[in-house]
Amino acid sequence: MIFVVWLLGTLLLAERRTGNVIMLVGGLFAAAIPVLHMSGAHYPMIAKSSGGFFFVWTLIAIGITGAFSVILAVRALWLLRSGKPR
Repeated sequence: MIFVVWLLGTLLLAERRTGNVIMLVGGLFAAAIPVLHMSGAHYPMIAKSSGGFFFVWTLIAIGITGAFSVILAVRALWLLRSGKPR
């Protein structure tokens, strides 16, 4: 459900301030996912399991996507604030 809302802000509300805010908040949460999941007590056990490689790379991909989303949302909000055309 969280990814659906994040995608809604990206695709349907892209030119509006609310869409950029949704992308910013969603990006912050996505960038925090690897930190939260990799700091758990059972992380080494999960990483060494059979699906651990896929789990770790999925966390890294979500974190990078979130970081780029934050950067692009801040840039879009800055351009909306300054009134510059795209």
